[in-house]
Amino acid sequence: QVQLVESGGGLVQAGDSLRLSCAASGRTFRRYAMGWFRQAPGKEREFVAAINCSGSSTLLIDSVKGRFTISRDSAKNTVYLQMNSLKPEDTAVYYCAADSGSSGVVFRQRVDLYDYWGQGTQVTVSS
Repeated sequence: QVQLVESGGGLVQAGDSLRLSCAASGRTFRRYAMGWFRQAPGKEREFVAAINCSGSSTLLIDSVKGRFTISRDSAKNTVYLQMNSLKPEDTAVYYCAADSGSSGVVFRQRVDLYDYWGQGTQVTVSS
């Protein structure tokens, strides 16, 4: 069992930065690939980024490449999403999730393949 708690969301202006954190409970954090998803009002939850168990490999969707970075600190059982140059279209509730079935080579992007989810943190970017 893994419990995930996100933090770091807020209201910012376009061009600003935020760093989201996702703290995980349990000793098995290192066994999970971790992902960040987001859900805007009226839209489906979408994959944003993922990182493998060791932190050596990451994947980001095209719309955030060059602006967002995903990282993890296994000593702190925490995964981060650094978001720079934020845009109004980044406005959403951001969720972190744990995937026990990832090969670490191919990242899974489907919502239903992730085992555990946090409660989400709101990010609002004003223009």
